[in-house]
Amino acid sequence: MIAIGSDHGGYELKEELKKCLEEEGLEYKDYGAFSTDRVDYPLIAKEVSKAVATNECEKGILICRSGYGMAMVANKFKGVRSAPCFCTRAAQFSRLHNNTNVLSLGADYVTVDEAKEILKTWLNTEFEGGRHQERLDLVSDIETENMK
Repeated sequence: MIAIGSDHGGYELKEELKKCLEEEGLEYKDYGAFSTDRVDYPLIAKEVSKAVATNECEKGILICRSGYGMAMVANKFKGVRSAPCFCTRAAQFSRLHNNTNVLSLGADYVTVDEAKEILKTWLNTEFEGGRHQERLDLVSDIETENMK
């Protein structure tokens, strides 16, 4: 199960990515926005990130205008690793080396076709582990020390 959410600025791209998920045969849960009416992105990002942090959903997708605000909120959750990705190479390495579990996209910076390719790359790239796991263990230690 994949959690997906956007603010009003990312709503139209979110709707297109939901079609992409359906084409890939993947189930998702939509946490909003449900129109282009103004909403506060932190509230949507909170719900998607909580779903990933509690293992209700395996992965998450967040979309706002830049991708940065959503990623900032997502990274406030223990065990959530989010990165804004603006190309397939960034999406690939966010999974290979950082094992991201929440993809953040900026609707103002990618076309629908680019976003679909980024999403497919992100979904189909496996974490390499090895030395990268050792580094993620350090990240987890820092997270445990600082998230009380």
